[in-house]
Amino acid sequence: MQLKDKVALITGAGSGLGLATATAFAREGARVVVNDLREAAAEAAAQGLGEGHGAVGGDVSKEAEVAAMVEATLARCGRIDILVNNAGVPDSFVPTIEQPLSHWQRLIDVHLTGTYLVSKAVAPAMMRQGGGAILNLNSIAGVLGLPVRTAYSAAKAGIGMLTRVLGCEWGPHNIRVNAVAPGYILTPLTEGLIAAGRIDPARIRRRTPMGRLGAPEDIAEAMVFLASDRARFVTGITLPVDGGYCAFGAPSDAFALDDLDPRTDRP
Repeated sequence: MQLKDKVALITGAGSGLGLATATAFAREGARVVVNDLREAAAEAAAQGLGEGHGAVGGDVSKEAEVAAMVEATLARCGRIDILVNNAGVPDSFVPTIEQPLSHWQRLIDVHLTGTYLVSKAVAPAMMRQGGGAILNLNSIAGVLGLPVRTAYSAAKAGIGMLTRVLGCEWGPHNIRVNAVAPGYILTPLTEGLIAAGRIDPARIRRRTPMGRLGAPEDIAEAMVFLASDRARFVTGITLPVDGGYCAFGAPSDAFALDDLDPRTDRP
């Protein structure tokens, strides 16, 4: 029960990594308020967590909706101890010169501006109550250069620097600001990209020292740690959770798929 009696607002938590994080936080004793652009999805996710949890709709890229979301959470719970900026939209995977400005703007608005707006709205309450923890979703795309992922990569790199700046600015208020950078995680979105032939899982596994794609729970557990008092002296960092993907730099495969046991899909 590492998060017992804490109140956590998690954006974009109707599915995927956000829902996995909400589930882990609830397990650890937190009272979770699930946000999603689709309010019905937020409500269904909150109900799935059990009694005592809540839901709130809202678009994180719209300042008025963010203010209403935060006010509703404070009115319901009285405080916000943890904020997880998870809301996001998928990338297009098309060459930069073929990407319309509207695509660039939407990804920047949701990922980067959304993280900024919700953090800014929650921080005053955290300052009044004496502290809190803000967790942002970066990505290996914000650390490494991934062709054709222009807007997504720029937004995620911006989140990495925003995390550092806010971690330094709000440290005196006992507000810790950290980020997690997931590698390739087997979510429904990733499964769809694999099915469409836009991601080659075998190639990813060969490039990943641990030889597999991650699970949503791998990200959720890192979030639990960073949100807990066990990370009380950690702020301003981006923690890669990627099976060693960002660390590997040799001009060869990181993992030999031939070494896998076909019965377990592990070495």
